[in-house]
Amino acid sequence: MIADTQRRILFLQGPPSTFWRQLCDHFESSGAITRRINFSMGDWVYWRKSGADNYRGRFSRWGGFLRKYLVEHQITDILYYADRLPYHAVAREIGASLGVRTYAVEFGYLRPDWLTLERGAMGALSHFPNDPEAIRHIARQVRSFVQPKEHFTHRFAQEATNEVVYNLLTALVPYGYPFYRADKYYHPLVDYLSWLPSALRKVITERKRSEAALRLRLERKRYWMLALQIQADYQLRTNAAYRRQADMIAEVIESFARHAHPEGHLIVKLHPLDNGIERWERLVKRLAERHGVDDRVLAVSECDLKRTIRRSRGVITINSTVGLHSLRAGTPVKVLGVAVYDIPGLTHQGSLDLFWRKPQKVDKTLRNALVSALAATIQVHGSFYHPEGRLYACREIVHRVMNDLVNEPEAFVDPPPRLASALERNVPIFSPLKDSGVQVSGTISLQPTVPMVKS
Repeated sequence: MIADTQRRILFLQGPPSTFWRQLCDHFESSGAITRRINFSMGDWVYWRKSGADNYRGRFSRWGGFLRKYLVEHQITDILYYADRLPYHAVAREIGASLGVRTYAVEFGYLRPDWLTLERGAMGALSHFPNDPEAIRHIARQVRSFVQPKEHFTHRFAQEATNEVVYNLLTALVPYGYPFYRADKYYHPLVDYLSWLPSALRKVITERKRSEAALRLRLERKRYWMLALQIQADYQLRTNAAYRRQADMIAEVIESFARHAHPEGHLIVKLHPLDNGIERWERLVKRLAERHGVDDRVLAVSECDLKRTIRRSRGVITINSTVGLHSLRAGTPVKVLGVAVYDIPGLTHQGSLDLFWRKPQKVDKTLRNALVSALAATIQVHGSFYHPEGRLYACREIVHRVMNDLVNEPEAFVDPPPRLASALERNVPIFSPLKDSGVQVSGTISLQPTVPMVKS
């Protein structure tokens, strides 16, 4: 007979890597019972372990299926990657209603070689505190952050290959999973094929634009930086009130034209993994011309990001991790969406219009406290792709989950402290799939979650 204290871990979708399978092995070695639910052919290929079940039903029946599954298998903990995937959003809500702890695993805030391990979800649903005094209190209880000596870098081609293989398997080989809905912003074929013309355009035009950005920095011109994100990213789609990133770009350029110093410049930094479908550089140019600042606004894909941030007068972003990098560099930041680091004393809390002239300075002691608190409570040193980094991360994740140390010490505020503000600003919170049999958006409330129930 299984002891009452034994943990039963359910794995939902994970990163396209062997990491998820390796993490499962570490949980089993620690004495936990593990299970897995596959949703697609990509899941099946990357798992290749026993103890997996296949969900082949419609999304509308997922909620009912999962509730019965959790009870039948006495699940105590659920892990998932991409916390706003509709299947995972439902799992978070049903898990909370049954007293099952849920954990979001993602790329880390303290990149490049850190991962996020957070109870529940991220962004607007993050339970990490946003009160400066609470963050300072946590920092006093943990060791000051010191960058580890181990570096777990990996080649971009390794990550990209796994992403392509996983997503094409899921999209083009639906056999056995005919009703799976991937909730992709673009079809994978459209996404990946668009890289070819995008790469060609960069060869032709990027050098001129990169050199122009470099001159602004070397000549010590007055400039600000706008950090773009990927339109398909859940951090943009479910943690900002903008329907599309284009709306945000239009708002920023209009504000820049009206309120920034007349000799100032704006560098619009495209995300390095952008597929080029949206043609942001063309949109930026058109908007800049409309507002009469086309000679002062520049869109660029490649630049020395760290040095460009340090030299800038300020960085504007929806909620990119570039914002946290900017704070660590001491550069003022204006957040336009919901971000874990958007905290009074760190980021500019006033209007965007005021940011150009009077940005609020970064409180460096609070910044250091935030980094220490993040690293100790919801960040794990490691990697999804580097062999040694996977080992580091697996050991630490298992240790924290098995000993109830995720978001500890005292980094779990219930209800999520950013949620009320997000709802007031009409942030969508979830992706639009709502036919799960569970009213997900309706169950998100400002009430504390159900406490853990031991099986």
